[in-house]
Amino acid sequence: MHFFNGNKLQGFGIPQHGTQHSATMIYLSGLVGFLLVLTAEARVGNSSELQFCTETEQCLLFDRICETDKYEVRHYDSVKWVSTDETSLFMEIAAMRAFKRLFNYITGANENGKKIEMTAPVLMKMSKDKSFWQTGTYTMSFLLPSEDQTNPPKPNDNKVYIHRTADMKVYVRGYGGWMTSMSDKIKASSLSSDLDLVGAEYNKGFHYAVGYNSPMTIFNRRNEVWFVVGDDPVCPSSEELDS
Repeated sequence: MHFFNGNKLQGFGIPQHGTQHSATMIYLSGLVGFLLVLTAEARVGNSSELQFCTETEQCLLFDRICETDKYEVRHYDSVKWVSTDETSLFMEIAAMRAFKRLFNYITGANENGKKIEMTAPVLMKMSKDKSFWQTGTYTMSFLLPSEDQTNPPKPNDNKVYIHRTADMKVYVRGYGGWMTSMSDKIKASSLSSDLDLVGAEYNKGFHYAVGYNSPMTIFNRRNEVWFVVGDDPVCPSSEELDS
C-alpha cells in the first residue's frame, strides 16, 4: 500500500529513489507521534496503581519526581475535568453546591444524557488566603474518565464547563480525616512554610484542596494539598530540611 506517490514525496523534499521506504518511514513517524499523544492522554487509569485511590475504578495517575519526609513532587499530564465555580463565605457551603451541580452532570445532565463513572480525585481550587468575612470563589472539578477524555458530552447547566489542566508538577502533602476550611488552611500553610524554607518557587496565588473519598466514607480518608511548581522542583534531603 502506498501512502504518497512520487510527486507528492518530491514536494516534501524527498527523492523518488527509495520512495516506498521513505513513505513507510513517514507513516511510522506519524504513528509514533500519534501513540505518544495517546500515552499522554492515558494518565487517567486503573485505580489499583495507587494505594490510596480505592473507591473508584479510575484515578488520576502520576509520576513521582522526588520525595522528602515533608512533601513529595509529582508530575501530572494534561487532562480534562468537568468543573464549576461557586462563591461563598465558606468552602463547605460552596463545596455542597458545586458537588451537586457536578454530580448532576455525571448522572445524565449532559447533551447525551450519558451516565459517567465517578473518578478520583476531586479538586477544589482555593484562592489565596481571604479574611473570614470575605466571599471567596471556589472551583470544584471532577476528573473525566479515560473514555470521555477525548470528547466529553457538553453540560446542560451553563454553570458547568469542561476544563483542561495543563501538564504540571505539584508539591504535595497528604493528610487524613475530613477536609474542612480549617484543616485545609492549616495543611496548606504548613506546606507553604516548608517550601519557603528550602527556597522553592511555586504559585502562591492558589492551591488545590484534593479529596479521594466519598462524603459517606468515615474511616481511612485521604486528602491532599497541592501547590503548582513554579520552576525546577526542590527536594532536599531530610537532613537539610531538619537543619
